[in-house]
Amino acid sequence: MIALARKYRPKQFADLIVQTHVAAALRGAVAAGRVAHGYLFAGPRGVGKTTAARILAMALNCERRDAAGVAGEPCGACESCTRIWTGAANLDVVELDAASNRGVDDARDLRERAMYAASAEGRHKVYIVDEAHMLTREAWNALLKILEEPPRGVVFVFATTEPQKIAQSAAPILSRLQRFDFRRIGPHAITDRLKQVLAAEGLGADDDALRLIAKSADGGMRDGLSILDQVLSFGAGPVTAQRVRDVLGLIPDEMYGDLLRLVAERDAKAVFPLVERLVDAGADLGEFVAGAGEVLRAVLLVGLEGTPEGLTEGMLALIERYRSLLPPPDVVRLLAVLSEMETQLRTGGSARLAVELLLLRWAMMGRTVELEAVIRALGGEPGMRPGKGDAPAVLRDAAVRSAAHPSPAVSPAVPPAVPPPEKGPLSLDRLRALWPRIVEDARVKSPLLGALLQTTEIAEVDGTTLAIRLLDTNPVHLEGLERQRDAVAQVVARYTAEPIRIRLEGAARGDRHAARPARMTEEGVRADRLTALRARDPSLNTAIEALDLELLE
Repeated sequence: MIALARKYRPKQFADLIVQTHVAAALRGAVAAGRVAHGYLFAGPRGVGKTTAARILAMALNCERRDAAGVAGEPCGACESCTRIWTGAANLDVVELDAASNRGVDDARDLRERAMYAASAEGRHKVYIVDEAHMLTREAWNALLKILEEPPRGVVFVFATTEPQKIAQSAAPILSRLQRFDFRRIGPHAITDRLKQVLAAEGLGADDDALRLIAKSADGGMRDGLSILDQVLSFGAGPVTAQRVRDVLGLIPDEMYGDLLRLVAERDAKAVFPLVERLVDAGADLGEFVAGAGEVLRAVLLVGLEGTPEGLTEGMLALIERYRSLLPPPDVVRLLAVLSEMETQLRTGGSARLAVELLLLRWAMMGRTVELEAVIRALGGEPGMRPGKGDAPAVLRDAAVRSAAHPSPAVSPAVPPAVPPPEKGPLSLDRLRALWPRIVEDARVKSPLLGALLQTTEIAEVDGTTLAIRLLDTNPVHLEGLERQRDAVAQVVARYTAEPIRIRLEGAARGDRHAARPARMTEEGVRADRLTALRARDPSLNTAIEALDLELLE
């Protein structure tokens, strides 16, 4: 019995799924007689690279080309097309696997065989080299001359999943080949093709089952057909989603539903039983985390009025249930935590501990609150201080629903990047006028550095030395600036036409017998900055005091 991936392999350019840009170019080249002597087909596995090379060989040697009414298309049914399509022995079409024929001797043999003419007048010799990135540098060098001046009627097609390796080991080859990049095949296209194959076979399948197969195929049509073949051999009757999960060992949707619940309800104690169930079921924890990321992405997409693809009906129902409890800002923060822990999850010694830590961080993470919405809910204008008990019931109810005594995080706006400065002379008046901008530039580079420079002014310019005076008498600030002296020089140098040096002045500098101050920490500076922020923004201070919020960085 022929495997589905072979039985339903395309026979014409028009049958190539998604790769219409490649099909149109190759069909036009055959019809116009402008076929190149060398091609490079690059793209993921199972998307049609070798198949397109075979169809090109069929079109060049077809006995009844254009019989279908489309110029450049092979008939797909003549003896020549049939032999090429089935991979039977053929004098004019040779397929090689570079993984096992990668040496210089193999390349020389290929070069010598290419010098012989085709078996008949008007035919072409086509050499299809699969996994071309496996060829050695010496093998590419042996092929370089014949690719530059090939014999008449000879066409080389190199297929690879890693074109960057060819660029590294044989860059001159690329300029002698026409390159076509094959695209990944989306889940909708794979699902539609699977339905066509099942209809041709007289078989049935649930839509959810086909979606799971398309998702597991990961962009490869060949992989999708191979998985379908595997599932069909598992049992009789229509293909169901449960059968696909059993064959592929997929994690049930219910597990991800439990994950969404514990995150939405901040149920940290449910983390350990969930991971225990996964371990007992023999699930791959890495696969579970990857699936959790996809589920959260789908929640984010739905929350932003988008439509996720490739999900089962059960999973879509779960996402709809929890979308209101997981607004987009919170989901973005959850995904950011996942991104931060990706390396630890992949390389850590204990996968179970890493997954438990990730889920605990998700479950314990605070919820964001829009400051404008808080002020509006308080019923006051910015700058007005509401009395105790003025918060409306809807706001109190929302706080109860979010969790037991949550601590929402009010995120201050990120300062915009300072535009690139224009370099100029090192003059006192110019730098004093630019000092607020320089401080903001330092804040973008480092919040700690910006906070330190806020308490300074320019004292004088002496040659290429800039003297900076500390406005307060806090010795900790002076020590911090001493440590950041080089960073300050780099920031200021963006505005001057010549390198500068920094000299610091401050009352605490001359008191050498005073006790050494405590080491400055970023947490202390952050606390000072947040205090200053509350003092500058009365509306922010009002919201924090009225709702007992915690202001985070």
